[in-house]
Amino acid sequence: MAIGAEHKSQSDGRVWGFFKLPFRQTGNATGTTSSSSLSSNLYAETQPQNEGSNRHASANSVSAVAKSLLPTRRRLKLDPANKLYFPYEPGKQVRSAVRIKNTSKSYAAFKFQTTAPKSCFMRPPGAILAPGEGIIATVFKFVEPPENNEKPMDQKRKVKFKIMSLKVKGPMDYVSELFDDLKDQVAIEQILRVVFLDPGRPCPALEKLKRQLADADAELEARKKPPEDAGPKIIGEGLVIDEWKERRERYLARQQVEGVDSV
Repeated sequence: MAIGAEHKSQSDGRVWGFFKLPFRQTGNATGTTSSSSLSSNLYAETQPQNEGSNRHASANSVSAVAKSLLPTRRRLKLDPANKLYFPYEPGKQVRSAVRIKNTSKSYAAFKFQTTAPKSCFMRPPGAILAPGEGIIATVFKFVEPPENNEKPMDQKRKVKFKIMSLKVKGPMDYVSELFDDLKDQVAIEQILRVVFLDPGRPCPALEKLKRQLADADAELEARKKPPEDAGPKIIGEGLVIDEWKERRERYLARQQVEGVDSV
């Protein structure tokens, strides 16, 4: 009976031990599960923030790339475009002309730049144009004599011209410092390359150049003339003669002439 009791107690202990073991494992599993769930919750809380910041950064980078790929809206229209025609006369100063028109809905300033400022310049070097207003600018260039059998094509690659534009609020006096103060708003309109023409061989480009130069000279002479003043005339040292007094003097002079004729 004792042996039976011992056997029963040992078997009961084994049974209880057998049943206790899963509970211990369950407690460890529960701790592991809770720790893993806590870490997963923390990851889930931090993940949307990281994803939001990454999405914001990627959106900014995409927008920046898209803006760089979009073509810049031009404010000016140039004729001819992308090139300047010059008669090829080595050792002489030659001229070219380009028509610049403001095609935007606001006032725009333009500025001329060149890679050879010592031998090239534009007249006028810049101006402010109203919407729809145009101007013909004259470009002067000294054609250097060829060295060591240099071809005209080699001189073409050396000199380039650039026309830049800037949006302004309204009519104002042009100063080149505008482009220095507002560098972020300056747009490059055109980069012009040099094309030489043989003055002894007539061609459509040469004839067009002659017409544009004649128009540029006419515009320059028109700008030199003082504007007509519709107000009162000032004669001598501040003596103002209005229209009524001028008519009266003409009438009196006419009466004197008629009186002399009658006598």
